[in-house]
Amino acid sequence: MHNVKRVQYSKEVLEARKQRDQARLKQYLALYDRVFDKRKNADFSQEAFNSTTSLLRINSELYTIWNYRRNIMTNGIFPSSEPSKVNSMLNDDLELTFELLKQHPKIYWIWTHRRWCLEHVPDGPTDDDPKGWKTANWKKELFVVEKMLNADARNFHAWNYRRYILASMDNPPPQTSELAYTTKKIEANFSNFSAWHQRSKVLQSLWDEGKIDERSSREADFELVRNAMYTDPDDQSVWMYHAWLIGSGNDLPLLRREIQSIQELLDEQPDSKWCMESIVRYKKLILRNHASSLSAEEQEKLRSDCSSLLVTLEDIDPLRRQRYRHMKQELLA
Repeated sequence: MHNVKRVQYSKEVLEARKQRDQARLKQYLALYDRVFDKRKNADFSQEAFNSTTSLLRINSELYTIWNYRRNIMTNGIFPSSEPSKVNSMLNDDLELTFELLKQHPKIYWIWTHRRWCLEHVPDGPTDDDPKGWKTANWKKELFVVEKMLNADARNFHAWNYRRYILASMDNPPPQTSELAYTTKKIEANFSNFSAWHQRSKVLQSLWDEGKIDERSSREADFELVRNAMYTDPDDQSVWMYHAWLIGSGNDLPLLRREIQSIQELLDEQPDSKWCMESIVRYKKLILRNHASSLSAEEQEKLRSDCSSLLVTLEDIDPLRRQRYRHMKQELLA
């Protein structure tokens, strides 16, 4: 970097650092070999379990060792343990995975192990509340994943995990609360594709169950996504959500209205690739679904408009030139 003073290390300092790195590598390889030997010998002892902890803290991507850790629990420790100890161990592993996820939030195997822990929490602790431990863990987990999303609101692993938690809870929060949560995340960052995706899942479920009016909520979301378009017309996630709201394109007045709205944005942003692509997509939907209500002249005008936009797209997006040429050929077929 400019204007940053470069630190010059002496030969002795560099040699000492090299020696430390070599010692750490040697220790890691010795631990690695020891744990894999224990696995090979089907060692399901507490000592073997502790060894997996040490190794996974150094390298959390060793999915084979995560599998081995679970085998130690189910085959070696759990069968001879009281439910309270099983619950305690699983909670310790939830703490371990939370600590590791803060450092490595996108390692799939850590998320997988966390799911496994939750799914193996035993019933307890009282007859009055036979699922007491399970209920407490699932409720706590929603707060945990919110912390993860506060740290990185676009972490799709965390969003997938959030869907899993909500689907697994006996008494999840109402879906309208989840809809409000996605609104908060989207308004904080319109580029949050995962939040838009979660919103589509929640809305579709609410519509299917008749819990909110589809027409009015869809209209409200057209307004939300329109604001996002004008804020950042180059953000792909916004246009993908808009296409989802349009759906199969059976509503001709809606298609015409949205095309006009996007055209107004294109007039302001004449090089907007996503504006052009969306207009082409929606005009093709009109041609495909509503040709019978159009005159020959109207159909030809739509084809001509699409063809002209595709030629422009070839120039401004040359990496996808062949795709646009193919789309243009389809129009003429």
